[in-house]
Amino acid sequence: MQTFLERSRFMPDQIQPHQSILANGTRVSVIDAGIIEFAPAHYNPSEIRHIVLSCGVHGNETAPIEMCSDLVEALLTQSITPKVKVQFQFANLAAMNIGERFVDVNMNRLFDGMHEHYKSCPEALRAKQLEQYTRQFFAECHNRDRKFHYDLHTAIRDAKYPRFAVYPYLDGKPYSRQQMNWLASAGIQAILLSHNPTTTYSYFTSKHCDAHAFTVELGKVRAFGQNNREDFTQSDVFLHDLITDDTFDPDSEETPLLFDIAQTILRETDSFELHFADDTPNFTRYQRGDVLATATFDDKQSRQYPVLADEEAIVFPNASVAVGQRALLTVVEIGLHDLELI
Repeated sequence: MQTFLERSRFMPDQIQPHQSILANGTRVSVIDAGIIEFAPAHYNPSEIRHIVLSCGVHGNETAPIEMCSDLVEALLTQSITPKVKVQFQFANLAAMNIGERFVDVNMNRLFDGMHEHYKSCPEALRAKQLEQYTRQFFAECHNRDRKFHYDLHTAIRDAKYPRFAVYPYLDGKPYSRQQMNWLASAGIQAILLSHNPTTTYSYFTSKHCDAHAFTVELGKVRAFGQNNREDFTQSDVFLHDLITDDTFDPDSEETPLLFDIAQTILRETDSFELHFADDTPNFTRYQRGDVLATATFDDKQSRQYPVLADEEAIVFPNASVAVGQRALLTVVEIGLHDLELI
């Protein structure tokens, strides 16, 4: 028997919106191909947590896709019972089917309305759909502390801290110590604090839905079936408990390392190169003055991008992005005492 994800990937036209109630009282709503939500039998929107778990925004980031698919099937077969309202989003089905990061455009650069600039490509159409579904899902919940979005990814390369999260720009709102504890309980080792608006999915839900939202990286890109699920045990347990325990509030003894984004380096021209090996891990640290990248322009003038602080670490380096997109972040480590927390 095919799973919901398999039907969504290979027979999307046969997925029709509908609602049903399982024998245990769980309310199931199929919204679209790749979009399904569950609510407990006795459901009061004002008293319950609302959680969006998105995965597959990049189609080759398979570990969280497999994790979420397993949870969906466990809910459908009633081997677990939800105590919260949760919507699962398998985002880029077309990219999953070809085993690539995307078909035409990086979907995680198309939120907060950016999809309007790419109207004809599948990623743009899907990003617009996801924005609509997420707005609708959170609309009935008016308490920010009951709204959560975890956009689950895996990174292109190895990392010194393979499980890390990006905390999107909050525009003056304080950071949540509770959410840092939750992420630590999920095995997250580091958190990057963004200080500018972006066009990522987690920034969209933080800004427009007033949700606690994060981009969560759970390891390295691998093909379907090639993930060692033991590497994701903490994250699996976290997601299971998040869904099945309405009083879930772990107080982890660990605190993820915190990093401020120091530089955002864009690929400004076709002639752009990074000055370190392709297999250099995320969070590798460099010293003040080290040149990280060089761009050469049509007039043969060049620009170098050096480390500006005493020490900066690299994150998400990718010299192959489209011109105008981010090719590299650098970050500096900070402490909790540097932040306004709630």
